[in-house]
Amino acid sequence: MILKGAEAARYLARPDPSRAGLLIFGQDAMRVALKRQEAIAALIGPEGAAEMRLSRLPAAELRRDPAALLDAMTAKGFFAGPRAVLVDEAGDGLAELVGHALKAWRPGDAQLVVTAGGLTGKSALKKLFEAHPNAVCIGLYDDPPTRDEIEAMLRQAGLGALEPAATAALSALSREIDPGDLRQTVEKLALYKLGDPAPLSAAEVAALAPASIEAGVDDLLHAVAEGRRAEVAPLLRRLEAQGVNAVTLCIGALRHFRNLHRIATGAEAGRPTYNPRREQMQRQSQRWGVQRLEEALRLLVETDLTLRSTSRAPAMAVMERALIRLCNHR
Repeated sequence: MILKGAEAARYLARPDPSRAGLLIFGQDAMRVALKRQEAIAALIGPEGAAEMRLSRLPAAELRRDPAALLDAMTAKGFFAGPRAVLVDEAGDGLAELVGHALKAWRPGDAQLVVTAGGLTGKSALKKLFEAHPNAVCIGLYDDPPTRDEIEAMLRQAGLGALEPAATAALSALSREIDPGDLRQTVEKLALYKLGDPAPLSAAEVAALAPASIEAGVDDLLHAVAEGRRAEVAPLLRRLEAQGVNAVTLCIGALRHFRNLHRIATGAEAGRPTYNPRREQMQRQSQRWGVQRLEEALRLLVETDLTLRSTSRAPAMAVMERALIRLCNHR
């Protein structure tokens, strides 16, 4: 049986213990790991691993010892309670072995949980779980978490009171970062709000959102867009020392000025994106205007072509010259 969307999310939160097996697959290894962790915790409880009711069998080990899978599923543990057998990073090469294990499964045996990377529609492993009458197949794709999933994550972290703007900020942030970073951000917010009865605000979400080299690039691009020429060279040198190259800066500048152009033309209206500097970008787009933003984009496209060409000019010098021209052009 295959489950998708909200139905899949509900099942992973509360898997059916009477099922023989569960397959979770997807290109994003972090997303798969988080959902696998959630499903197993729901199946065997928070103390299940400590009570040795979880058996982990790497796929490589099963290739050497195929009998280990059925042995683990039928073994009796020291502690009472539901059991699970986890097979990580499986592939189609294990489809036949897993099929035999599912066929031999009886009530009281451990439930089999299998994870895999991206599987095609022709995958033998995927087809096995889809067709089995007592197994579940769930594919995880690059879609951002749903509102229900985010709210469940917040409840698990102990965050109950949120301002509507904070919920919107978290929903938008989930589209910009990977699931692991989102979970860490929620946990960080929960620690920050420990003992604070005030609802979580959008400003607090922005303050604790993940910071990276991209934040430094943003600082540089905002300085350029606002004509703060004196700040450009020091920020550029700092980013260069961190290993940021000229092409990366040019791509970032193109993205920033395209966003300004979309705001100036009204194309961004109603679009859910996470950007704590939204008001700042709106002011920048108003000051530039559509025509000058289009001129800036032409300059950046020319710079990008130069950087990717066989030109012998120092790449960072070419990029710095373009940024200074933008400062003066504003």
